[in-house]
Amino acid sequence: MSNTNIIGAFSEEHVSDLTGLSKGQLRGWNKRGFISPEFKTGENARQPYTYVYSFKDLLKLRVLNQLRNIHGVPMHELERVEKELAHMGDDKWTSQKLWVSNRRVVFSEPESRKKREIASKQFVAEIALEVVTSDARSDILKMNRRNGGEVGVIVKKRHVHSSEATFAGTRIPVAAIAEYIRLGFSEGEIIDRFSDLQLGDIESAKKWQLEAA
Repeated sequence: MSNTNIIGAFSEEHVSDLTGLSKGQLRGWNKRGFISPEFKTGENARQPYTYVYSFKDLLKLRVLNQLRNIHGVPMHELERVEKELAHMGDDKWTSQKLWVSNRRVVFSEPESRKKREIASKQFVAEIALEVVTSDARSDILKMNRRNGGEVGVIVKKRHVHSSEATFAGTRIPVAAIAEYIRLGFSEGEIIDRFSDLQLGDIESAKKWQLEAA
């Protein structure tokens, strides 16, 4: 399967499952402007798919979960690193190998190839723990597996998004896709963002939208 089939859009719930970050952390980081989702489709933050994370967002957050929750790097250190590497754009957390030493983030300086703390610029002699971008693609593929007979089927299940209508075999609310359709997104654009959906699902969403009008 090509990367284009899995690089799509991820709800807050998906991101929490795939990164290990809690929903509270995701919302807190979004509120303080540290790491915000790439897309916003509404104003109610409690509604599913109000905030939509991209594949790039997902990779960054997997690294940040390792740094913050596994290796105990303080938030003020992460924010200093974010500021120091701002010139690198969106790839600052994923384009290079990172280490942790004394709860500070370390990388290999391109010019000298020596290890130094990113925020303080101090060189370090020993490295305690290594952090690399783990393979998110296989986890996404596992999450997205569906039975072929589920395509185009709309269901309501208790305890899944407050019993909202969702596409069978997924946790994607039909209302979220209907909103994308209303905003003028093409079928291809929607499937690019929601890789576990197929054309049959989009057609069902259109019919659902007409019936709900």
